[in-house]
Amino acid sequence: MTRSFFITLEGPEGSGKSTQATRLAAALRRHGRRVIELRDPGTTSLGTRLRAVLLHERQPISAMAEALLFIAGRVQLVNERIRPALRRGAVVVCDRYHDSTMAYQGDAGGVEVAWLDRVGRRAVGGLMPRLTIVLDVPPQIGLARVRGAKDRMESRALAFHRRVRAGYRRIARAEPRRVVVVDATRPLALVHRAILEIVEKRVR
Repeated sequence: MTRSFFITLEGPEGSGKSTQATRLAAALRRHGRRVIELRDPGTTSLGTRLRAVLLHERQPISAMAEALLFIAGRVQLVNERIRPALRRGAVVVCDRYHDSTMAYQGDAGGVEVAWLDRVGRRAVGGLMPRLTIVLDVPPQIGLARVRGAKDRMESRALAFHRRVRAGYRRIARAEPRRVVVVDATRPLALVHRAILEIVEKRVR
């Protein structure tokens, strides 16, 4: 296997990416890999504060403001955690990254996609994952899985979540060498197995 490797898990609400990110990290550790598990936004002090604002702020926030806040938190995450981990030879497994901003604030939120892609990539110095796994699930199914009080993103209209899903599919079509789509309507164990098969092929 190669040493450092950057993997992201993406998907609409209720796709199970957080659960699958944790399972993937655990499986890689069992195979003797040094693994850093992160989430975007979050993990850093700044990212945690921005996450609270972005997901739980009661006042309206424009899609452009959301995008820039997500990017700001991501810059801190890259500088503080991702780049140092990759330099140490670790596998980085990150729950969401650049593609989430593209799908949510770009395709679904209306921020111009080409501009957002350009700004987002430049902000992180061009650091993109070598593998992105998109867990695909229809919004009706995904939202039905959400338990407890819904956050700002989960509370959006069904049409918004349909655009998010379409955004992820657009990204997968545009970058087939990096992005792999996995059917997340299946049981957790089957999805986990599919992810492991993909990762084993790419990381070796």
